[in-house]
Amino acid sequence: MKIAILHNFMDNIGGAEKVSLTLARELKADLYTTNIDTGKIAKMGFKNIKFKSIGNVPANAPFRQQSALMKFRKLNLGKKYDLYIISGDWAMSAAVNNQPNLWYVHSPIREIWDLHEFTRKNSVPWYARSLFDIWVYYNRMLNKKYVKSVNKIICNSNNTKKRVCDFLKRDAVVIYPPIETKQFYFRENGNFWLSVNRLITHKRIEMQLEAFKQLPKENLIIVGSYEQSRHFKQYAKLIKAHQPKNVEILSWVTAKKLIDLYANCKGFITTAQDEDFGMVAVEAMASGKPVIAPNEGGFKETIIHGKTGLLLDDINAEKLKSAIEKLGKSPEKYKDACLEQAKKFDTKIFVKKIRKIIK
Repeated sequence: MKIAILHNFMDNIGGAEKVSLTLARELKADLYTTNIDTGKIAKMGFKNIKFKSIGNVPANAPFRQQSALMKFRKLNLGKKYDLYIISGDWAMSAAVNNQPNLWYVHSPIREIWDLHEFTRKNSVPWYARSLFDIWVYYNRMLNKKYVKSVNKIICNSNNTKKRVCDFLKRDAVVIYPPIETKQFYFRENGNFWLSVNRLITHKRIEMQLEAFKQLPKENLIIVGSYEQSRHFKQYAKLIKAHQPKNVEILSWVTAKKLIDLYANCKGFITTAQDEDFGMVAVEAMASGKPVIAPNEGGFKETIIHGKTGLLLDDINAEKLKSAIEKLGKSPEKYKDACLEQAKKFDTKIFVKKIRKIIK
């Protein structure tokens, strides 16, 4: 069977991009996308992926997203492939001209749906908010229109499935994202905590900085990549301006370096708001490390409170500080449960379920 994978952009590699790259590799599929950064892709350990560019898009929102949406809307590959797998929110418009298809949903477009108000308040200047509202209304209309051309929907979590049902009025099946659990290993519970996330407002990195300002004897390494758009750069600049001495920020590290950090950290911290799924939390558990996370979103489906980490209600810097102090006393006791839990999300399970759907 000849398969094509369709993904928004490939110039900033996060969880969604890893899923698309894994699909392309395991299904020997062509990957159609816009901006491609082969250097960052290689750093993540993906080689020999067959990329097909449909052209570049601008760096800044909303032109970046709107341009990608229109390029995929115009994409018409006809009968060149037996199946089209759409793995990206803005790429979903490709469903109109490219069938049969299925959409692997990381989340319906968050800035127009569940994070609409948060984005409006935290990322949009006050003088542009009226235009933002019009933009959101227009794209919600298109989103509802284009999803009618999607044949089957697969979600990365029950959390995402609920959003698809609430916002787009479609049902879906859940297949958790692929984690290469065998790549990760435990070495020790070292002298630093680890956080891995895109540097963007809804990841709430400032909460981590505030907690570690109050914990001068603890250390944190943040692995934070960011796109070259204006609002990503602004947030990265803000974070670095408030960075305490016991916090180190690294960007675009290699897969080998990242795996080494997981293996040697004391534990893992994430503060992402209503995370779709949260692949990094599972990667940490695959390294035998306990996770501190908000008690919301996909984390409720992966982390077992008190057994593989701590889930915090109404998370804030003070609660995060207390959790770090509590977990830091004996992080090693969570190791075996973490390793066992991570196996449930292995790449082999993902690929087997995807192949079954395809058949």
